[in-house]
Amino acid sequence: MVFSKVSFVLMAIAAAAIFFIFSCRNTAKNTNTADTSYEKPRVPDWHKNAVIYEVNLRHFTKENTFSSFEAHIPRLKEMGIDILWFMPVNPVSLKNRKGTLGSPYSIGDYYKTNPEFGTIDDFKRMVKAIHDAGMYIIIDWVPNHTGWDNPWITEHPDWYTKDKDGNIIDPIDYNTGKSWGWTDVADLNFDNPEMRLGMIDALKFWINETGIDGYRMDVAHGVPVDFWEQCADSLYRLKCLFMLSEGEVPAIVNNGTFIADYGWEMHHTLNLIAANQGANRKKATNVVQGNVKEGEKKLDKKTALDIDAVLAKKAETYKKGYQMQFTSNHDENSWAGTEFARMGEGHKAFAVLTATFNGIPLLYTGQESAMDKQLAFFEKDSIPWGDYSYASFYKTLFDLKHQNKAIWNGEHGGPLVKIPTGNDENIYAFTREKDGDKVIVIINLSSQKQKATLTSANLAGEYTDVFSKSAKTIKDGETMELMAWDYVVLSNK
Repeated sequence: MVFSKVSFVLMAIAAAAIFFIFSCRNTAKNTNTADTSYEKPRVPDWHKNAVIYEVNLRHFTKENTFSSFEAHIPRLKEMGIDILWFMPVNPVSLKNRKGTLGSPYSIGDYYKTNPEFGTIDDFKRMVKAIHDAGMYIIIDWVPNHTGWDNPWITEHPDWYTKDKDGNIIDPIDYNTGKSWGWTDVADLNFDNPEMRLGMIDALKFWINETGIDGYRMDVAHGVPVDFWEQCADSLYRLKCLFMLSEGEVPAIVNNGTFIADYGWEMHHTLNLIAANQGANRKKATNVVQGNVKEGEKKLDKKTALDIDAVLAKKAETYKKGYQMQFTSNHDENSWAGTEFARMGEGHKAFAVLTATFNGIPLLYTGQESAMDKQLAFFEKDSIPWGDYSYASFYKTLFDLKHQNKAIWNGEHGGPLVKIPTGNDENIYAFTREKDGDKVIVIINLSSQKQKATLTSANLAGEYTDVFSKSAKTIKDGETMELMAWDYVVLSNK
């Protein structure tokens, strides 16, 4: 059979398209083949109903190594975790370090692993074990600054921000023009095109050499938007990636660089709702108002109604992607307090909310063991693992996330429709529906017993209470009584 040159071209294009589709749907399979045409964000299929778990490896096991972590992979998979986000795995700079171990965000070398964790071969073996379990791994990346003994300091001093006397400086708070106080790191200069290419080369190294599935970008809000566009243009050509921004900057989600960022404003709102219901007011004030001293600023009064205000604001500013929702993470735990300190007896109610409404849920190291302990940031600490007393609670929520399309992430899930209850300052109730799948969530976000009358149409039907596993019939206009911080989650499947 004779083919024309045009036929060959058409066949090649079709083959490339098929390759792209299947490469994005591969289960935990690394592909290093570059693709010269793609649409941002080039994301994998598995993100649509995924759950993230943040791994603080420094404290995770007694040995704090890649190898020792592998023993935890099966139980995390069983709990419903899909994406393991590792805090930085690079060496920690020695010069100007804080505390005994230094900050994990003071990077000593972008191309190496922290020797306390293991070798890069150890890391690769762990990545394989994660992939073999049907899970995915993203690593924390620090593009804004390096440690003071990073090789770039001596090899490329022009890659750093300098003062008028030519001295390299630590990062500056763009809000105040003064130092953040991060004296253990040196600020990178994104006006230098060679530095940008050097950073992208290091990012490509970890994708190509270790098979990771994406990045959580530290201080993404402090890096120029056009760098993220340049970066994504390079990285998405390598393989499908899950990209998470620490910041809350709509521009770098709307432009297709990141699929998700942090729901910081929502988180702070939830902290304040808890505080106004009797949780630790000082902790909540510090979180929301920038670690001000108690009494310097008035604590804002927030109720369940303010959740809708935040959701409406995000709907106006975000045109793509979704936000990560959480009750804790490494920053909150170490600097603002545990979810028990910030949210008091309502911590489970807020966990139910963040796992079922708009966005992708996050669980932090130790939360499955009801860890009411602030972990040291610059020193070795230990996790009181116990018997993983909250694991079944989170598994129930994450199994629902996987099975019911209504609460899938972003556009893959159903829209949140508020259910008026006649008590909306205290009760947050909503329904979500997608392709016939439906959930109803009713949460008492107060420290008092409350009554809710479900007045929305189209709620009547047969459901299963996901926590009690019992059948539940809902009638139009049904009235419920909920104890303090109580919650009901109903699914039609």
